[in-house]
Amino acid sequence: MSDLSQKAADNLRAIRRSKPLIHNITNFVVMNYTANVLLACGASPVMAHAENEVEEMVAYAGALVLNIGTLTDVWVAAMLRAGRRASALGKPIILDPVGSGATGLRTETAKSILAWTKVSVVRGNASEILSLAGQGSATKGVDSTDSIEDAAKMAGALARELGTTLAITGPTDIVTDGRRTLIVEGGHRLMPYVTGTGCSATALVGAFHAVDPDPVSAAATALAFFGLAGERAGDIADGPGSFQIHLLDALFNLSPEDLVRKCRIREEHHA
Repeated sequence: MSDLSQKAADNLRAIRRSKPLIHNITNFVVMNYTANVLLACGASPVMAHAENEVEEMVAYAGALVLNIGTLTDVWVAAMLRAGRRASALGKPIILDPVGSGATGLRTETAKSILAWTKVSVVRGNASEILSLAGQGSATKGVDSTDSIEDAAKMAGALARELGTTLAITGPTDIVTDGRRTLIVEGGHRLMPYVTGTGCSATALVGAFHAVDPDPVSAAATALAFFGLAGERAGDIADGPGSFQIHLLDALFNLSPEDLVRKCRIREEHHA
């Protein structure tokens, strides 16, 4: 048992005990599924997007999740308003820059959120994260075409530049704030075949950050929990359809003791 495995277990217990409200301004494609993921984990989701209520709603929340998957000008305004209010209140903000680098709207919106709000964690694939540095990463729609290794090379420096924690997900996940770097193993080959798995991971980071003030350990333990649930679901799934349902069941049934024994998080020590 590692201290990080124990932290994952402690965070899961805290979520199930306190049932934190997680305010999501997220995309139409994944809204239902990510709400169910949060419920299965033990958190309480709310999907509030109207610009004239987001400031009031975020005041009740344990964390704010901003996901730019299906943007309109109205949604961008709501995200910025909610983000500014959450920043003023000291609430954790988790940004999912879906498809950043693919279009100007997405890239500029992600950068605006980072500039005008105090984002605690950015969770994205390698190409999305690289796009925030303006390095001309290659994207294909909302899918990553850069490797996790490409992102890892510059993740620490970019995290320091942006003043946030980066959670870069792929076959292996990397979480860094530029000082500490944690590596998370887990997941299953079927995860990329179900819409919303990445977005769900972001929502879970919000739930874990609502009970853990350290963005690095919150993100890493959330991803370890999600990865272990993915492995369990994949063991019994016949394909993407059954995997999606089994994943919800695995998130619900995983115990803190399971995390102590089986989640795989390690610290990367830099020379």
